[in-house]
Amino acid sequence: MTQHIPTRLYLSEEEQPKSWFNLRAFMKNKPAPLLHPGTLQPATAADLAPVFCTECVKQELDDSTPLIPIPDGILEFYRAYRPAPLIRAYFLERALGTPAEIYYKHEGTNTSGSHKLNSAAAQAFYAKADGLTSLSTETGAGQWGSAMAMACAFFGLDLTVYMVRVSAEQKPYRKALIETYGAQLISSPSNTTDSGRKILADNPNTSGSLGCAISEAIEKAVKTPKCRYVLGSVLNHVLLHQSIIGQECKAAFDKYGIKPDVIIGSAGGGSNLGGLIAPFMSEKLQGKNDIQFIAVEPASCPSFTRGKFAYDFGDTAQTTPLIKMYSLGSGFIPSANHAGGLRYHGMNSTLSQLYHDKFIEARAVTQTAVFDSAVKFAKIEGILPAPESSHAIKVAIDEALECKRTGEKKVILFGLTGTGYFDMSAYSAYNNNTMSDHIPTDEELEMGFATLPKC
Repeated sequence: MTQHIPTRLYLSEEEQPKSWFNLRAFMKNKPAPLLHPGTLQPATAADLAPVFCTECVKQELDDSTPLIPIPDGILEFYRAYRPAPLIRAYFLERALGTPAEIYYKHEGTNTSGSHKLNSAAAQAFYAKADGLTSLSTETGAGQWGSAMAMACAFFGLDLTVYMVRVSAEQKPYRKALIETYGAQLISSPSNTTDSGRKILADNPNTSGSLGCAISEAIEKAVKTPKCRYVLGSVLNHVLLHQSIIGQECKAAFDKYGIKPDVIIGSAGGGSNLGGLIAPFMSEKLQGKNDIQFIAVEPASCPSFTRGKFAYDFGDTAQTTPLIKMYSLGSGFIPSANHAGGLRYHGMNSTLSQLYHDKFIEARAVTQTAVFDSAVKFAKIEGILPAPESSHAIKVAIDEALECKRTGEKKVILFGLTGTGYFDMSAYSAYNNNTMSDHIPTDEELEMGFATLPKC
């Protein structure tokens, strides 16, 4: 008798993972080390200590410990919203007429509305343990800024958030939420930092970028006593914290006897994708499965599909350690589209190495096609997805329709990284037919590539 799979695959609190999963420990080809921007030598803990929290530095440099225990204080915070729902999309399957089974991990059930709270809680906890009094950060679409504001309020820390200008203009209620939790929000680039003033002097009308906002946030951190910088994606300690997503999926699938064939995640800096695939990818690296992993990025900011695998700075002002990653160049400024959280010039080093070694494939999709899928999903499944999450939805639907064409019954998992209730200007643009698609020309990409360091 075939087992009926419930709509929601529940885990109990006792089944909740108690450790983070370090994917790098299972990689034969490790991601290349961070380089000190001055010496071009591998960055040490002492090099990173003035910028990041102590434990985050330790985790960033650890590529050999498979499981890293989650402290009790963070587990306590997680209990407010985890385990997050893993949902069988029966309605979507029926509407598509596909033989595929479709599952999605819904990370938008907390107030910040996204997966970002998983790492925000960890980084705020570690900052408090270090005796810090404040933090600084950047945010694209506002999910990370919202999550960090929540975590800092919980742990009693001040926070300054530099939000990419175009997103700050598109999403005023993100600003209201962040300020409600007591953080200060500054539209970036701004006149409050040297790096911001330089960027504005060079391009007064810039729409901003995550690279610009990172430059300002780092400058704020290093010039403020008892302050450190926290990052919501790209670096490996952030992927480590997000591995709670994939571990919950793996535990629930194992509980119900389900084996995924395809795992799909949206990709900007890489945190949710890396977290979603971590335990499944480790088994693929050991020859225990043959899962197809698909990263989905905006065609307007195609780091994987059109970027170069090279050392690059993480910020526009070129102050960060150099990261070996697929990049469009730290000087690349994406078009002012609505995929705010995916508008980053580079990709996490672990995911970049896996992509380079052909363990991951990547697809770039246009904005209007993404919103076509977002609206379809909202009408069928009853959840309004974030624009970032909708990139994964688009390809999950594509894969399910391909199963319909071939008659093949695959199990598809995708990450629903957050909700879109702060993104109504984007949905209004879609509904009013004023949304446009921008795909950068080769000439535009070459301008970004020209900013890659010569090393």
